[in-house]
Amino acid sequence: MSRPLRVTAVVGTLSSPSKTTALVELILRTLEARTDTESRLVELHALGPAFATTVERDGLGADAEDALRAVEEADLVIAATPVFRGSYTGLFKHFFDLVDPYGLAATPVLLAATGGSDRHALVIEHAMRPLFGFLQAWTAPAGIYLSAGDFDGTTILNPEVYERIEMAVGDVVPVARALAEAKTARPAKTAQAPG
Repeated sequence: MSRPLRVTAVVGTLSSPSKTTALVELILRTLEARTDTESRLVELHALGPAFATTVERDGLGADAEDALRAVEEADLVIAATPVFRGSYTGLFKHFFDLVDPYGLAATPVLLAATGGSDRHALVIEHAMRPLFGFLQAWTAPAGIYLSAGDFDGTTILNPEVYERIEMAVGDVVPVARALAEAKTARPAKTAQAPG
């Protein structure tokens, strides 16, 4: 039997409660129904004001460093953000600026975003996917975008959202599972004596 998938969800929201967090919680529940997972939810606003002003990783507090390590060690990352002026939040970008340059290489990432209207729906393709492409992550083909009309407060009303989430999870789970099993099967590197 394979080990649970380590899933880390990063939400770039600036406050709580949040529509974006509600979306991520639904994605996590859908993942848990499909496969065995160990999930962690990181809400960036909860990392404290010192996180936002730290420009070097060695100056981070323990909570922020732990969150970055959880992302770098994950088998699957869910990256979600509210949209402001057509792009992700500054806090979201700041967090991923601090991730090790190769920390997400070949890691599956499921992209999700929420915005005030459908005018922002292309944020996944035009802002988020290039960011994770630069980090050499494998982004799931289907991203999930919800507008304010899909919610009543933080309750998701649109039944089509559930279908989109099922499709996205269906795409990403086999890839995440295969890559996680390949990592587990690799023999540990051993030091060799010079000679």
